Amino acid sequence: MSEEQIKNPGTEHSRSLEAQFEARILRDEKIEPKDWMPEKYRQTHIRQMSQHAHSEVVGMLPEGNWITRAPSLRRKVALLAKVQDEAGHGLYLYSACETLGISRDELYEQLHTGKAKYSSIFNYPTVTWADMGAIGWLVDGAAIINQVPLCNTSFGPYARAMVRVCKEESFHQRQGYEIMVKLTQGSPEQKEMAQDALNRWWWPALMMLGPTDAESIHTEQSMKWKLKRKSNDELRQQFIDQTVPQAELIGLAIPDEDLKWNEKTKHYDFGAINWDEFWQVVKGHGPCNKERMAARVGAWERGEWVRDAAMAHAEKQTTSLKKEVS
Repeated sequence: MSEEQIKNPGTEHSRSLEAQFEARILRDEKIEPKDWMPEKYRQTHIRQMSQHAHSEVVGMLPEGNWITRAPSLRRKVALLAKVQDEAGHGLYLYSACETLGISRDELYEQLHTGKAKYSSIFNYPTVTWADMGAIGWLVDGAAIINQVPLCNTSFGPYARAMVRVCKEESFHQRQGYEIMVKLTQGSPEQKEMAQDALNRWWWPALMMLGPTDAESIHTEQSMKWKLKRKSNDELRQQFIDQTVPQAELIGLAIPDEDLKWNEKTKHYDFGAINWDEFWQVVKGHGPCNKERMAARVGAWERGEWVRDAAMAHAEKQTTSLKKEVS
């Protein structure tokens, strides 16, 4: 036995477990909650899944702002269904986080105190109805680009949750694009409204796919563990290549003077992203950061009596059941 093994008898066993874990990752096997995993893997998944869950929940706010002002009953019902879907996505993802040993209350506390982040895109205002189209088309479109590979992520509960999430997000993207199509086919004022929404949401949509690979501190490890299958820059390029033809089809102009097709690379070249703006929003200085957090914390506090009543009812039912059994 080596001197290191004498001093740290568990070291060799830990190395063996880690080697087995890495081999399972290489074989594309799913890691389940009760399987052995490195603590860093567990923490990384809690961070990413909780940020994803927080984004779904906070993302309800800018769209919920337009439910009462939707231009028709059909649009109102569709928007209500979409916001409800986002709440469901948050539920799936919070539940997946809980399988790794963190409570729902802890996750909420991290969001409400600013310890945990959510997608920067939801800190921008929704000023016209066209924003509902732009969010569905661009924001949900970028989310699909990012999330479809997660259906094959290495952590089982996350991968299974993402199958349904991606199906619903795909519907949301088509719903948003349909709104933009209708606006571009309407009056000059309506088409102008659609173009204005595209102008305001294009760059934030590119930013929401994350910082450049050179600046990302998590991408390399996440790709090693197959939490991510593509880098941020690859996802961003895929989104641009997919979205530009969609804009051209309905007569809208991408707000980027440097955008052009590169025949050599078979991809679109695009202009510089304002990463200073991105980091300011991430740090809490975006147009709606304070408003979003105030709304979320306020809803939590106003709902305390509902949670207390539900818990009291559950305890009463449990007590009654115990009496019947005894």
